[in-house]
Amino acid sequence: MSVQMRLSKRIEYLCKKEGISYYELSYKSAVPLTTLMHIINCSTKNPGIFTIIKVCNGLNITVKDFFDSSEFIDIEYELE
Repeated sequence: MSVQMRLSKRIEYLCKKEGISYYELSYKSAVPLTTLMHIINCSTKNPGIFTIIKVCNGLNITVKDFFDSSEFIDIEYELE
């Protein structure tokens, strides 16, 4: 699974878990909805760490919590 797909799935999961829409996440995180949707639909190749930090702030979680998931366990091997 690509890094983009992993990010997308994680955001999708966390929004469902918190019961918030992408629009609400966009508002809470100050990430434009179009940017967020580009991450969700995997058309953004590298959203950048500051965007991910903003998404985490909108979800009220740490970056560690965001990446502390099975989707990211073996990611370092994919990047080699």
